[in-house]
Amino acid sequence: MTDLAWLTVAEAAELLRGRKLSPVEYARALIDRIERHDGKLNAFLRFTPEIALEDARRAEAEIARGAWRGPLHGVPYGLKDIVDYSGLPTTAHSKILKDNIAAADAHVAAKLKAAGGVFMGKLSTHEFAIGGPSFDLPWPPARNPWNRDHFCGGSSSGSGAATAAGFLPAAIGTDTGGSVRSPASMCGVVGIKPTYGLVSRRGVLPLAYSLDHVGPLTRTARDNAILLDIIAGHDPLDPGSSARTAGSSAAELDRGVKGLKVGVIRHFYTRDMEADREVAAGIDAAAKKLADLGAEVSEVETAPLGEFTACNRTILTSEAYAVHEQWLRERPQDYGALARERIMAGAFVRAADYVNATRLRRKMADAFHALFSGIDVAVTASSMDPPCRIDDPKAVEYTYPRQARAPFNLTGGPALSVPVGFSKAGLPLSMQIVGKPCTEAVVYRVAQAYEQATQWVARHPAKT
Repeated sequence: MTDLAWLTVAEAAELLRGRKLSPVEYARALIDRIERHDGKLNAFLRFTPEIALEDARRAEAEIARGAWRGPLHGVPYGLKDIVDYSGLPTTAHSKILKDNIAAADAHVAAKLKAAGGVFMGKLSTHEFAIGGPSFDLPWPPARNPWNRDHFCGGSSSGSGAATAAGFLPAAIGTDTGGSVRSPASMCGVVGIKPTYGLVSRRGVLPLAYSLDHVGPLTRTARDNAILLDIIAGHDPLDPGSSARTAGSSAAELDRGVKGLKVGVIRHFYTRDMEADREVAAGIDAAAKKLADLGAEVSEVETAPLGEFTACNRTILTSEAYAVHEQWLRERPQDYGALARERIMAGAFVRAADYVNATRLRRKMADAFHALFSGIDVAVTASSMDPPCRIDDPKAVEYTYPRQARAPFNLTGGPALSVPVGFSKAGLPLSMQIVGKPCTEAVVYRVAQAYEQATQWVARHPAKT
């Protein structure tokens, strides 16, 4: 059972396709693990073992007759609870939507179903993907599997916790200012914000229309590339969906980094915002490791982190308030305090400020993308601190905005959070690998080389 809990998607796919592992046996092992341990972690908002077993039986019958659908066939996954799954509630972890039954699958959910995945349930989030970790909602917040007294990041908190805890080999999250990469960072897993528009947002509750992304969380770079290739693709019913293609995300995984040019955005975490020493040391050691593996590593300069953050905040809060204005007028008492406070900030942003922020965004994105005339990828911090205690509001308030993820929601290119070690307290440390739009394959190539050289991803929480 322990071995099944830590199977990667790629490993499971090989066993399942070769009929050395039963999809039903696999699903039952993870169901048992979730039932025994999730009461301490709250990763799931709605656990669906009946659906999982039905999916697993179907997958087993299809594989037996040679109808192989691909690497997710018979493999369990979960969805952040702002992603629609037909017939189930999409609550956004909020009282306001506790009875909101999805009439159809989100585009991403339909793709995972078509790939033969085994659906295990809906996963915890911050309220409306912005308010958390909160203790004044109908359901408790998810906790960190490495130490349940600590924050697991957000807003795709259940997706990060479930993946790190061995409940699922893969989960889907969303990212508007870092909400896939934050739980990936704090839970020691791999999470990507893909190129804007690469994955459809149809059927996903919006936070900020021009900044929202959908992306996978997994325990390895290879698995992440596999999941992204399954869910990516143009959707004419999503106005933000791109007709451009990134090609196969997994195409360059095993080419190594020799000859690649890596730019380190060090000023983000040393000058613009001073990261925790252990975090900074982890990133610097990772950059050195890439150099040892043959990459050409140098420091690069961008606009200050604070300029990116202010621009992102202006756009995000304005667009979020536009989504929530009616509910905030009619049902303000039904929001948790954190979500209400963060969304209400958008009511005080002038139209001129929003327009100017969108204009500045274009200039900042163009200037950032110009860096890639001299580099293949950039690396920098994700979270500036190791996970804080979840029951310490002052620590949460202090560390929550201390991150370097928001710039890449503005620039629109791929940004992947990967583990770079552990603090002395045994909590995960991380960095980001960033590319220009539609270069996911190169980003994963760097991640895979680093992962293979360090094996941080082979470590799992000793107990949940």
